[in-house]
Amino acid sequence: RKIALPLLAVLLSASLPALAGEVYGKILDGTASVGEGVTVEAKCGSKAYPAVKTDKTGSYHLVVAETGKCTMTVKYKQQAAVLEIASYDDPVQADLVLETKDGKLSVRRK
Repeated sequence: RKIALPLLAVLLSASLPALAGEVYGKILDGTASVGEGVTVEAKCGSKAYPAVKTDKTGSYHLVVAETGKCTMTVKYKQQAAVLEIASYDDPVQADLVLETKDGKLSVRRK
């Protein structure tokens, strides 16, 4: 019985799918939160991931299956801005700042 429980835990953890990459953070419009409903999507290699929406604090959380270079697209006020990021085995925090210059939306890491 003493061996069975640790062995069971190891077997169960081995059968769970591993999450390759998580990207999370907050999105600001200048210095203020974008608030709820801004969409963020990612494309890593040839795989596109469905958009997620920010919560009321402007936070987002994406889970991607690949590690490596990814493109994030943020859609805000009928415009889209694109940013290159890297996905790793460990979660990556990417706080983003949106800026509008000459009527064009851009995004950068904070």
